[in-house]
Amino acid sequence: MHPRIEDYAVIGDEQTAALVGMDGSIDWLCLPRFDSGACFARLLGDEDNGHWRIAPEGADGEHCTRRAYRPDTLVLDTEWETDEGAVRVTDLMPQRDRAPDVVRIVEGLRGRVTVHSTLRLRFDYGWVVPWMRRVDGHRVAVAGPDAVWLRSEPEVRTWGENFSTHAEFTVAAGETVAFVLTWHPSHHARPPLVDPHEALRASVADWRAWSARCRYDGPHRDAVIRSLITLKALTYVPTGGIVAALTTSLPEELGGVRNWDYRYCWLRDSTLTLGALLAAGHEEEAEAWRDWLLRAVAGDPADLQIMYGLAGERRLPEFELPWLSGYADSRPVRIGNGAVSQLQLDVYGEVMDSLSLARTAGMTPKPHVWSLQCALMNWLCENWRQPDEGLWEVRGGRRQFVHSKVMVWVAADRAVRAVERYPRLGGDLERWRALRDEVHREVCEKGYDPERNTFTQYYGSRDLDAALLLIPRVGFLPPEDPRVIGTVDAVREGLGYDGLLRRYSTAGETVDGLPGDEGTFLACSFWLADALHMTGRTREARELFDRLVALANDVGLLAEEYDPKAGRHLGNYPQAFSHIGLVNTALTLYGDGQAG
Repeated sequence: MHPRIEDYAVIGDEQTAALVGMDGSIDWLCLPRFDSGACFARLLGDEDNGHWRIAPEGADGEHCTRRAYRPDTLVLDTEWETDEGAVRVTDLMPQRDRAPDVVRIVEGLRGRVTVHSTLRLRFDYGWVVPWMRRVDGHRVAVAGPDAVWLRSEPEVRTWGENFSTHAEFTVAAGETVAFVLTWHPSHHARPPLVDPHEALRASVADWRAWSARCRYDGPHRDAVIRSLITLKALTYVPTGGIVAALTTSLPEELGGVRNWDYRYCWLRDSTLTLGALLAAGHEEEAEAWRDWLLRAVAGDPADLQIMYGLAGERRLPEFELPWLSGYADSRPVRIGNGAVSQLQLDVYGEVMDSLSLARTAGMTPKPHVWSLQCALMNWLCENWRQPDEGLWEVRGGRRQFVHSKVMVWVAADRAVRAVERYPRLGGDLERWRALRDEVHREVCEKGYDPERNTFTQYYGSRDLDAALLLIPRVGFLPPEDPRVIGTVDAVREGLGYDGLLRRYSTAGETVDGLPGDEGTFLACSFWLADALHMTGRTREARELFDRLVALANDVGLLAEEYDPKAGRHLGNYPQAFSHIGLVNTALTLYGDGQAG
């Protein structure tokens, strides 16, 4: 049986991250980057696909007694109470110098407790069993390009058994035993060893100093800070890119096929991410994300992609791993993402909106940004009428999606506003104004159902889409417009499930072309709270926000989706889009810091 998705906590070093279960097992870790092959892939298979468990002897399969992050950090403490005493395991990944390290410190709290460590390294997503040997008192695992060193205290005996490395030791109150796992390219010399206790001290201090910069001081501040820390943990610090999640193929339906690789950077997240980081006081990270965006989209506007790799890589071919059984038997397990080749017109609006936000926020200007924006607009003027796959990356054929057209309007609007505010920029102002007016007119004519007083998912459709809730947020229509209020009510009624919101209907013949169902989408539920507030229903918005915050697991993390019927998380995890939604909704509802 797989642990629930929400049973996992995250540790990371801002270049990769690991999932640590309530049973003390690290079940997912890709080295050296988020998108590298996993050396622990039990999450998507079984124990033989790689994991590292440290827990009291006899606690097999049992959850810890309690766990928590140290306040305002990404340092995790997991504790067990046993008949013999109590023990704590502290897990962290210190900010790396040359190589990624996983530090696990076992500390006796009461009595004398016997602890067991089982390390199964399996490179290439659980496929490759490495050759393990002893070197200078350490255990070293090597296979192809990968090498991993396991270092423990000299008095701790380790031994090999069934292609695993084991250790057993006893800790008394006040005693500690530390383990350090270090990866490096197998053709390089071993990197310098880190002091685990100094790494712990420095990590706690660094995270708390970073968290202290948060300007938000309203209700649920702890949840906002935890979400910001999670976004920081999903940042690939060498480039500033932010991955959508640290996992691949966690299902949107248990046993289903809606399993995708989210370890890449999506342009659709750009404006919402920038707004959250800037409003919360993290300008440095916002500027790094803006710079990643500029590098990624540079080139022919016709080649603009919806997503890129951590450094802006464009080729993300999708393939399957047949040797992995999938989380809860949800196959296939996919690596790469075929949606990278889709046309999604909304990304042009999101890029233009992001660069507009960066300019008005006073970010350090970059050369050639405006010429890039003009090139994007010239392409859009010629191509905006095309159908596309939309922001939900449907695989059932292109449509004239209303949200996509609204975001075309956003692109034109931001271009017009830029020239009006900064005349020195120059540009084809009349053409962009004409585009803005034409798109607005067409959406209101073809994307609106006057009989039901709601915008629809695509032209001529009776279906709904949660993305329609963004219409007032982006300024397409004011919140008090009856068509906006009608759309909010229709979406809430038509896509609501136990008070939360689905992205769109999956009943019957769907636009996504996939079988099966999915859960409620947490980011969309945050959008609903925003829309309720904007349309004058602040009390309802705050009640919904309180409920959404309460859906986070015991350490404050959110997946992509939630199943109200089963009461469990679904989809890739932790999900940047969900945590961005939490931060932005907190700022929308309580940005002045008042609960009023």
